[in-house]
This record gives sequence, structure tokens and C-alpha cells, in this order.
Amino acid sequence: MTTGKRRPPAGAAVLRGEITKAIRRALIQELAAVGYGRLSIEAVARRAGVSKTAVYRRWSSKLELVLETVVAAAGNKLPSLDTGSLRGDLSLLFQVVSHALRHPLASQIIPDLLAEAARNPTIDQTLQQVLRSKQQEIAGSLIVRAVQRGELPADIDPDAAVDLIVGPLYWRLAIARTPLTESYLETLADVVVAGLGVGSGLPRQRGAPVVG
Repeated sequence: MTTGKRRPPAGAAVLRGEITKAIRRALIQELAAVGYGRLSIEAVARRAGVSKTAVYRRWSSKLELVLETVVAAAGNKLPSLDTGSLRGDLSLLFQVVSHALRHPLASQIIPDLLAEAARNPTIDQTLQQVLRSKQQEIAGSLIVRAVQRGELPADIDPDAAVDLIVGPLYWRLAIARTPLTESYLETLADVVVAGLGVGSGLPRQRGAPVVG
């Protein structure tokens, strides 16, 4: 006799969390080693010590696997950056971001995915969404607080401000791949603060000519 209740799934029907984590770790390592173009589900499964079926049970293709993993990694929240001043916030942000992007896996994967995005609209769209999300996160923390403190004008363009903040650091790490030093990060913080006009007290005039 049966009670009419379904038995809970067991065995292969359960997507075990440790296997999912192992596959994601293997994907990151394989992606850093060979790039997206040469990446294969077979190699990821072999590196993770699982069967191809275990991978396909979770993701339908290597594209889905890569994008889901990238989005999940990008979803990690930045630590609190409220030091009481924009200059201090920038210094801390630069240290956090440079540490993350200096990691060998990130320094290899990011340029490869950006190059692939030029050929793959789906990757391009996903990366753009990730970048916009991170920009909003930074703007919502650093820029908004700086406006509230009176360090920045209320009508500042947050997108332009974030571009000025993260652009130089990203260029050095992901494109030029130039080593960073603590002194450079501190100098960069000073330059960005000056570029944003922190504490200048001057009204912003859109479209006003630059006087040399």
C-alpha cells in the first residue's frame, strides 16, 4: 500500500552543492587556462572530477555555464567603504578592486571575455549588465554619500563620476597590465578627487568653455 505521498528525490536526482561548487571552480580554472574559445564541457568535467552528465544536469551549454558563473561572481557585494570622506573611500575602493583584479584568474579571464564579447552578443549583453550593476553599486555608495556630505554637487553625473573612478584602475589592470603599487593607488585617489572637484565650492556650468 502507498500513502500517496511522493518520496523525496535521492541519488542522481539531487544536485549536490559540493559538486556544483567543484564545477564552478573547475570552470574558472579552465577558462583562465585556455580561454572561452577553446573551453569545453569535457575539460571542465575532467578538471572537476565529475561526469559530463553532472555538468549538463545543471547547465545546458558552456555559454550558460560561463555566464551564470560570471554573474554569480559579480554579484558579490563590495565591503563597506564608508570611511567618512570620499578621499578615504576611494583609497579603500582602489585597494579592494586592485586586489580582486590582480588575482591571476581574473587578470586572465576578464580580457578574454571582453574580446569574446565583441563576437558574441549574448556575452556582450551579460557583461554590459554586470558592469552597469557594479557602476550602480559604486555610485550608490561612494557618490551618494559624497553628495550628502557636501563634497560633491547634487547635480553631478553619477555615470561620468564612476567612469572617472574605475576607468584608470581597470585600464592599468585589465588592458595595460601594469603592476600597481600602494603609492600609485594613493596618487590615483588624489587625482580622482581633484578631477571630481571635491570641495572646490565652484558651481558647475554645463557646456561652459574651458579657459586655459
